[in-house]
Amino acid sequence: MSKWRTVTSGILQELVLGLALFNIFVSDMDSGIECTLTKFANNTKLCGVVETLEGRDAIQRDLDRLERWAHANLMKFNKAKCKVLHVGQHNPKHNYRLGGEWIEEKDLGILIDEKINMSRQCVLAAQKANRVLDCIKTSMASRSREVILPPTLLL
Repeated sequence: MSKWRTVTSGILQELVLGLALFNIFVSDMDSGIECTLTKFANNTKLCGVVETLEGRDAIQRDLDRLERWAHANLMKFNKAKCKVLHVGQHNPKHNYRLGGEWIEEKDLGILIDEKINMSRQCVLAAQKANRVLDCIKTSMASRSREVILPPTLLL
């Protein structure tokens, strides 16, 4: 039988049941949430479509609910790790807050259209890679595989 241990912060990582216990603890986190809430281990993502002010308000209401849930359960979100990701060319890029703090916007540099199509991103990435490969090729005097291959593997 296991001995009782004092836990001052978080879940003990070496415990096999640690993640399961944490998941049970946060199982009611999505109660009353209007948008989509996904949880994996100790990460939580709130996702919503914002085409109207009502969509923006729904996300903000959910953020307020999550903040109240955390307070009621004696937990805190790491606000430094909370980010907003705006997707779509015509996204109004609203600002959101968690508690009293504005959430920083995170731009991953990924091009995605309104239909979540990444073909333009793939074309641009391929063009960039080809330019780099062309620079490597033109800067090498030898065209042998042994000379050209090592620099390309660094990409």
